Amino acid sequence: MRMYDIIDKKRLGEKLSDEEIAFFVKGYTEGSIPDYQASALLMAIAINGMDVHETTCLTLLMARSGEMLDLSVIKGVHVDKHSSGGVGDKTTLIIGPMVAALGIPVAKMSGRGLGHTGGTIDKLESIPGFNTSLSKEKFFDNVNSIGLAVAGQTANLAPADKKLYALRDVTATVSSIPLIAASIMSKKLAAGADVIVLDVKTGSGAFMKDVDNAKELAGRMVDIGNNAGRKTYAVITDMNDPLGIAVGNSLEVIEAIDALKGKGDKKLMEVVYQLASYMVVGAGKAASVLEARTMLEKTIESGKALETFAKFVKAQGGDERYVYDTSLFKLGAIKEDLCSDSDGIISGIRADEVGIAALILGAGRETKDSVIDPSVGILIHKKTSDHISAGEPIATLYSNDKEKLDEALKRLKNAFTIGDDEITPYPVVYGTVE
Repeated sequence: MRMYDIIDKKRLGEKLSDEEIAFFVKGYTEGSIPDYQASALLMAIAINGMDVHETTCLTLLMARSGEMLDLSVIKGVHVDKHSSGGVGDKTTLIIGPMVAALGIPVAKMSGRGLGHTGGTIDKLESIPGFNTSLSKEKFFDNVNSIGLAVAGQTANLAPADKKLYALRDVTATVSSIPLIAASIMSKKLAAGADVIVLDVKTGSGAFMKDVDNAKELAGRMVDIGNNAGRKTYAVITDMNDPLGIAVGNSLEVIEAIDALKGKGDKKLMEVVYQLASYMVVGAGKAASVLEARTMLEKTIESGKALETFAKFVKAQGGDERYVYDTSLFKLGAIKEDLCSDSDGIISGIRADEVGIAALILGAGRETKDSVIDPSVGILIHKKTSDHISAGEPIATLYSNDKEKLDEALKRLKNAFTIGDDEITPYPVVYGTVE
């Protein structure tokens, strides 16, 4: 079998066989296929696509290119949730304790942030002492005893995806739906969950700007998961406005804790309940999404979700005092408001620009070696369709560097559009795929 023939076949728009896809994944992972040939095939796939069978085959081979995590030592149905990325997305911090409080084990591998989207691991590490580098034994033990553990992805989880993603990033092939689906689902399948719930973001702050493309991606990933024997659901959610009111690591943890105390932002909690409800239904603990939501609401009202979060923090070395007293979190020494120049209505927000402003402050990484400052970030006071008066704060910035603050203020100001006409808010959820 020759790589040249595989490239030529896909260039002509033909379907690749399982054996040809296996030849490519194995060869590129091991290094026998050079970057220039892999790049050519990726571009042919980006142009001509892959059908569901091809994409599923590619995904499974990528998942099996490294370690396949065995969660059988964890009691019960294992559920996992994945977000396609966004600005202010702290849903895992809220969903994990709620679902675990219902006796459903949540064993989650999460990543760090890169660019303007934050990572769950970075957020959790803003709690002093919190450790995400757990041994397998400690990881499994925490899930069995508390119901929840979150750790960084192991180096050998889907290594084919790591190599291919790095190549896609520099060859303009990131936006291919089959390649996105295979990348996300290979990691989810390798992580071992029985039930996978996908949060597919769409809008200005998401990778998928168009709702129809987001729905196509969601459908493809659900097909892959179900074909691989995993019960899979996808919820298409809005990312035109940042999710919640906080962008930045410590600020987002504080917001998540407030949500667990029953003081969550309405839109944020709607996304949380939608995703968590499918996790509960998938685990067989509820017959419907409505029943699951009622059960989840009770974990907040009773304080059980907050208690579970505190136990989770303590079990991973974090200082649980911060859960009960968020004033202990250190925030940026320089605090400044961005105020409106005029009366009007917020007619639009560039969520990606809000994320970039937080990145400039130091809340995110421009490269994988960048050092994050957990104390900086942005609190947003006004969202799309909100009325605002001249001089009223739109957002508050926390910084430790005046020069960075000034640059972030300019960026943030351009993220908000103020008009005179009434605006219909964006839907929270655009649809679901089961």
